[in-house]
Amino acid sequence: MFLQEHLYWFCTSIHLFAQHLSIELISEEKYAACGSASPNNSMGRVIAVANQKGGVGKTTTAINLAASFAAAEVNTLLVDCDPQSNATSGLGFAKDPERVSSYHLLMGAATGDEALLTTELEQLWLIPSHKNLIGANLELVDADRREFRMRDAIGPLRDRFQFIVLDCPPALDLLTLNALVAADAVLIPMQGEYFALEGISELLDTIERIRAALNPALEIEGVVLTMFDKRANLAQQVMTELKNYFGEKLCHTTVPRNIRLAEAPSHGKAALVYDPRSKGAESYIKLAKEIIERQPAAVTPQPDENVSTLAAPGQTSDVGPQASERPIGTEEHRGDAAVEEIAPAEMDKSA
Repeated sequence: MFLQEHLYWFCTSIHLFAQHLSIELISEEKYAACGSASPNNSMGRVIAVANQKGGVGKTTTAINLAASFAAAEVNTLLVDCDPQSNATSGLGFAKDPERVSSYHLLMGAATGDEALLTTELEQLWLIPSHKNLIGANLELVDADRREFRMRDAIGPLRDRFQFIVLDCPPALDLLTLNALVAADAVLIPMQGEYFALEGISELLDTIERIRAALNPALEIEGVVLTMFDKRANLAQQVMTELKNYFGEKLCHTTVPRNIRLAEAPSHGKAALVYDPRSKGAESYIKLAKEIIERQPAAVTPQPDENVSTLAAPGQTSDVGPQASERPIGTEEHRGDAAVEEIAPAEMDKSA
């Protein structure tokens, strides 16, 4: 009886925000006149990982999706837009107030080139964050082009990276607004639970408003279920209902609860570096493959390349940063039927 009542309220909530999904059906012709103002005209594809609800796996998704792109020999940039700086520490960088960060980019005090950091993965770069970033919400209130600061900052980098992943804070504030204005698409991580649905309506409404006024070409890249327990009846019901309303926008790949995935950030590593054979690492590799296949024009693949093929030591892409900016460490690999293993590279993390 309790489960039936719980599912009734769940379905009611789904119907309340289903009306907002119509924004995905708006024809491209409606925005054709505004296309020249869109950031989509550049080469790289910018994906904002956003959900105003905390604890749904945004940063975990941002880190491991970016790492999986890089492991597929795709030049990738991860931008930490959250004052908590979890994406920065999750890749092994200690807090450093003197280091150029996304705060300096938003305030116009530094360029994207000056903020780039190399990581253990040869084709993954990072623009770090710092707790000072929380002040940008106040400092930018009266600033010119306050909503376009992130777009302007990463614009010169778009032709050097095939994917740029933005890790957004758990709030619909000016920082998230900057990320959504700069993005081509939004990836929404959410748990397969009832309360995780709260706030989706507001996020979709925000996306619709941004499309109307600031970024008409903004799309929903997909909705990905995180911390997913396929054994739970409620989780299966949530997936079924979401599939009914999101359709193809619901990613086929789900990310399970995984201890190794949770342990990786404490070691400053992406999951596929910490334990490449874990279920969590495998899931994000599959998610990266799914996104690449959805947007093949965004990537310039090597012949016979697939997303689980890792870069050979010293190999770089023709599109990425110059040789003087290539990462310090390299990774080794060996074949595996499901997931290729990367041996952690040694590198100096000091900045």
